Amino acid sequence: MVARHLISLDDLSDDELHDIVTRGAELSRSRPTVSPLAGKVVGVYFRRTSTRTRTAFSSAAVRLGANVIAFGPNDLQLNTGESSEDTGRVFSRMLDALVARTADDPEEMRAWADQDRMAVVNAMSADEHPTQALADLTTLAGRFGSVEGLRVLYVGEGNNTAAALALGLTRYRGTHLELRTPPGYGLTQDIRERAAKLAASSGAVVHEQHDLAELPTEFDVVYTTRWQTTGTSKPDPNWRTVFAPFQVTTELMDRFPDAVFMHDLPAHRGEEVVAEVLDGPRSIAFDQAENKMHSAMAVLEWCVAGNGGRCAAPA
Repeated sequence: MVARHLISLDDLSDDELHDIVTRGAELSRSRPTVSPLAGKVVGVYFRRTSTRTRTAFSSAAVRLGANVIAFGPNDLQLNTGESSEDTGRVFSRMLDALVARTADDPEEMRAWADQDRMAVVNAMSADEHPTQALADLTTLAGRFGSVEGLRVLYVGEGNNTAAALALGLTRYRGTHLELRTPPGYGLTQDIRERAAKLAASSGAVVHEQHDLAELPTEFDVVYTTRWQTTGTSKPDPNWRTVFAPFQVTTELMDRFPDAVFMHDLPAHRGEEVVAEVLDGPRSIAFDQAENKMHSAMAVLEWCVAGNGGRCAAPA
């Protein structure tokens, strides 16, 4: 079986993306009774902090029958001058898959993926967080039964989570993603253009505005992320003043009484969201966190075992 890589959502066809999401939702309802990764070895390499993604992929690999080797930021000979290229070549001779978080340029992971022996999975780079989008879509599919036609309001920074959401949700017909981002902290031009192209193909809508004025009247989901993205800093010392109007409050949620609340976590109560919303009855943020494991299982099935939703029957 030739390994398959997931560096960006662009690496997946629409069918493949939909199948992974469907499979993740299946796994959230019923754990597998077989071990498709038995005898495989999955490396988990994180240069940046992580609670959910690292635990999700480690747990997912074990539940699928694989063995896991974990590497921290100070464990490899990269720190003594070995090149990244040589490190990747060694990894590919010993591992069946490498799940990596660099929070840097994804081209390093592209270089590691320039072989077909070891699958490479992007667990977050500076520009995109593809496995977060798959977890989010898995959560939506499980909650609503289908992703098609859903209306999502995203409030906050146009970071790598927002980018992945824009590149994922627009792969489903009739969806509407409304992004309200602080001035100067929106999606990059590249992501806007890519999301607009996907939306044009699927009949979706993606719209970004830098205030909360004139919001549509109905949403199925209100989504936010922490204001200080992992591994980044903001050059403007007064950035919190710019972000303050974009807090998700009970008043904002009350405008959309049928909407659920999502957050990719970690959360800072009292900053991007008030505690009453995050811990309230309409919050599905911790279901969303659990679904990182289910979608990670689906990703590893696709990357390592060659399975997607079409060929992996529910357990």
